[in-house]
Formats: sequence, C-alpha cells, structure tokens
Amino acid sequence: MDIGLHIADFTYPNGPAGLADDLTRVVVAAEDAGFARVSVMDHVWQIGVLGPPEHEMLEAYTTLGYIAARTERVELLAWVTAVSYREPGMLAKLVSTLDVLSKGRAWLGIGAAWNGEEAAGLGLPFPGTAERFERLEETLQICLQMWGDDDGPYDGTHYRLGRTLNVPQPLRRPPILIGGGGEKKTLRLVAQYADACNLFAGPDLERKLDILRGHCTDVGRDYDHIEKTVMFALDTGEQGEKIDDLLDQLQVLAALGVSEAHGWVPKVWETARLELIGKEIIPAATSL
Repeated sequence: MDIGLHIADFTYPNGPAGLADDLTRVVVAAEDAGFARVSVMDHVWQIGVLGPPEHEMLEAYTTLGYIAARTERVELLAWVTAVSYREPGMLAKLVSTLDVLSKGRAWLGIGAAWNGEEAAGLGLPFPGTAERFERLEETLQICLQMWGDDDGPYDGTHYRLGRTLNVPQPLRRPPILIGGGGEKKTLRLVAQYADACNLFAGPDLERKLDILRGHCTDVGRDYDHIEKTVMFALDTGEQGEKIDDLLDQLQVLAALGVSEAHGWVPKVWETARLELIGKEIIPAATSL
C-alpha cells in the first residue's frame, strides 16, 4: 500500500509571507519520507470541516506547478478538481502542462463539485446536480480525446470544441481519479472512465466497492484494473501514540483491496509527523 499526502490547510503560523517557504518544507519532507503522491484541494475558500472560509486557500493548479518545481518524485494532483470551475479544454491543457513540467507526474483528479457557496461568492459556474454530472462525463471524454490521437472536434450537449489540438502532449496519459462515492452516477463513471476511485474509510466502504464491482461488470471493465484509494486522517499523535491504531486501520483497508491511503496530517507545517510517518508507517504499509 502507498501513502499519499493531502494538503488541505494553508493557514500556517508564519502567515502568507512565509507560506511559500513553509509549503516547500512540507513537500520536500513528504518526498523524503516516501509519500507516493501529494495533492491539494480544488477550493477557493476553506471548507467548513477544516476552518472558516476566511482561512488561507491557494488555487490548486498554480500550487501544483509550484510543488512540481520543488520535488522530483511524488505524483501530483488536485483532490479533486471541481468540474464546473474550468472549461474542459483548458483543464486538459493545465494537466498536460503540469505533466510535462513535472516530467510525467501529473494526475487528473476530478469530481462533480459540491461547494455552491464558494462558487456563488466568486461568480464561478455551478449548475444543478444533474447537469454537473453531465458536464463531468463530457469533460472526461474531452480530456481523453485531447490526450489521444484524435484532434478533431468534440460536439457534446454542454461543450463544443472545434479542434482538440493539444501540443505538447503529456509525457504519459495522466491517470484519472474520480472522487466521490455516489452509487448511481459517480461510481458508474469510475467504472467507465477512471484509473482510480476515491472513497472514505467508513462502515460503508466495502459496500461501495461492491457497487463499483457491479458497475464494472455492467460496462465490461476489469474491476482489478481500477486503483482503490481512500481518504482519511493520517494522525500519528503528538508523540506517535496513535501509530498502532493507524497501522490497524491500514491493515483493514488493505484487506478490502485499497492500494493507497491518502490523507491530511495535523500541523503538517511542523513536518515532524511527516518524518514519523516515513519512519514508522510507510515501511509497514509497503508490505500490506
């Protein structure tokens, strides 16, 4: 099992003036510790479970480009891109650019979006739920077309592109992770288009995976070809007192077929817990 770092909080003790240096320390420490991936949220305001909207939040793809320049190995993605915030042709170009400049480390993490409050606040598009899912499917189709050999037009219900030219192409076709556990729509899109899913570590995880397996059967996809990732807190405790509990949780996830545990680390700017995860958690996880 791989361990990934989700950076969801940018309100650090040194404030905005120190944020660039603090973020560099965090991502370098994560890479040195052996984290496989680093992600950032695609939000423009902080979300309620982590803090008030007035807390610092960085734009995702600008931040990923910055992180790419300061790391060499970790894979990079937004966890997950809000489909309605960017036109799909430009999104495919953004991810392609990140992939080329990171030497082949970019993923497309994407979902149907949910935060209507921030969208209304900054005037970002946020149509109804059904339309957002329609746009999500068309965006996936456009990205795959732009990352393939067909540079012809795309004519969908919501998007029309005259020519899907994309030069330079990404160094590899960016893997696609679709976030969310919606059983009728999201997991069907995972089965049809994605290389990875993302779910939460909870009592319904096994049932969600069974539903995904059913969708794979329906669309003729090999369930085992989809990477299963889970988002949860990577909390070792202040002095490592929670390490055993964390390892027990990882064993349960591995038994369900989860191949990456991806999560946030409390007080990540201090980096000591990243180092502790690299010493105690990551070596044990690789054997699961």
